[in-house]
Amino acid sequence: MIVVDGDGLLRDADSPLVFPDDLGVLHGDGVFETVLVRDGRARLVDAHVARLVDGAARLDLPEPDIEALRRAVVVAQEAWDESIDGALRIVYTRGRESEPSTPTAFVTVSPVPERAASARRDGVSVTLLARAHDPDVAAPWELSGAKALSYARNTAALRHARSRGFDDAIYVSSAGSVLESPRANVVAVIDGRLTATPPGDGILAGTTQAALFDVADRHGIRVQHRRMTPDDLIRADSVWLLSSLTLAARVRRIDDCVPIERPNCAVDVAELVNEAIAAG
Repeated sequence: MIVVDGDGLLRDADSPLVFPDDLGVLHGDGVFETVLVRDGRARLVDAHVARLVDGAARLDLPEPDIEALRRAVVVAQEAWDESIDGALRIVYTRGRESEPSTPTAFVTVSPVPERAASARRDGVSVTLLARAHDPDVAAPWELSGAKALSYARNTAALRHARSRGFDDAIYVSSAGSVLESPRANVVAVIDGRLTATPPGDGILAGTTQAALFDVADRHGIRVQHRRMTPDDLIRADSVWLLSSLTLAARVRRIDDCVPIERPNCAVDVAELVNEAIAAG
């Protein structure tokens, strides 16, 4: 693992970096971004930094030093083995409980988990999980749209999905609309059009999804944000989970005995995502 502190200095990965009373550790009070490093270069950095800054504002954190974070990213990517895909994480917390006015910032890089490559290659099965969330009501304290460190609910959802024999999950709102996966955005090809949940519905705006839509638009492929139901996913030409590390994982099954197999779908989402990442 590569570790770079907020001053852009390489640190010993086996030496302590964060204090025990850091509010990111005690309360998950902070934000983070996960960035793919491919061929020695962090991808879609501008989009990730912008989302981190937005998330920090949603948590009322001090404004991050963007240039310092960018320097740390450069140091980290240059220290990484360019022959290996890396998961670069930018972490930004409120700082120590004893010194809350001084934020903590650092960057790490580690190998992309095998599960990401497997999902990209083989696709995933998902279960639908109800989430007590009304997409028409966005309470600011729910931190909708912020990639907060308090990720326990998402990891619990993933453990539940795996305990039932699924690879992943998709949240469905109390109004019956599709939201997101615990760690990915949902994109479906419906009548030849790339379709995603509106960002204003309380989901995390996806950097990979946005890059996909930009590339698709340049190719003349229609895109849209609109609310989808589980039935929309089942009837879609294809359904995908998009994230920074997995990139594009095709959904092969939704719950029990519901195959998602449309091999003749005219839109190759995986190819478009690869194009977006190569340019990003």
